Amino acid sequence: MKVYAIIPSRYASTRLPGKPLLKIKGKSIIQMVYEQCKKVDLLEDVIVATGDERIFNEVKSFGGKCVMTSNKHKSGTDRIAEVALKIDADVIVNVQGDEPLIKPESIESAIKPFLEDGSIVMTTLKTKIKSKEELFNPNVVKVVCDKNNFALYFSRLPIPYKKTKEMGYPFPLSETEYSNYFKHTGLYAYKRDFLIKLSKMEMTFLEKTEGLEQLRVLENGYRIFVVETEFDSLGVDTMEDYLNLKKILGE
Repeated sequence: MKVYAIIPSRYASTRLPGKPLLKIKGKSIIQMVYEQCKKVDLLEDVIVATGDERIFNEVKSFGGKCVMTSNKHKSGTDRIAEVALKIDADVIVNVQGDEPLIKPESIESAIKPFLEDGSIVMTTLKTKIKSKEELFNPNVVKVVCDKNNFALYFSRLPIPYKKTKEMGYPFPLSETEYSNYFKHTGLYAYKRDFLIKLSKMEMTFLEKTEGLEQLRVLENGYRIFVVETEFDSLGVDTMEDYLNLKKILGE
């Protein structure tokens, strides 16, 4: 089975323009993501997909592979689907270009279900919610699954809602109950043919409402297999995130 990681990367981020090129200890964020992917033995190759020449030139400068795509794509999924059309692959892993600390083990976790079950068309990851702040933060996406680990729903709201006498919000939870709630981490893997099909589907009501692209999959009747991981994600969306990451890495 041929598995490729494709890293969609754009320059014009709303909250932090040019973030793929921001550097920590001499390395750009996009280089750090690329190098983490290269540590995964299950990958045939790693490719950055971008519509920006500055990012293209940066990837080339550190010896990485990069493909120029249309700059009109509305999502990372559309961007990697354009690249997927041009390569001979069975599975495509969509690795976010703003998560420089992504663990190789997380990428492997998303790939392994395809090796065990040929009916799976898409996978993603989840990790346990660790605090009340995470649970009730709309920027932290939550996921609930069935007994076979397929996603039932993703939401920015805390799900499932805990029924109480007062039926208030936010609802009360004990410290041990937080472990029953899961955060969705934004790494996906797809069968190549399904990825191409997904990119051609119209946006759906739930997708537009929650602002979550993965809901398009569920609304169209497909299933997403969700793997639990102990590794949390740390995306760089704001300058505060960037400065925090520099602090974590000792710069």
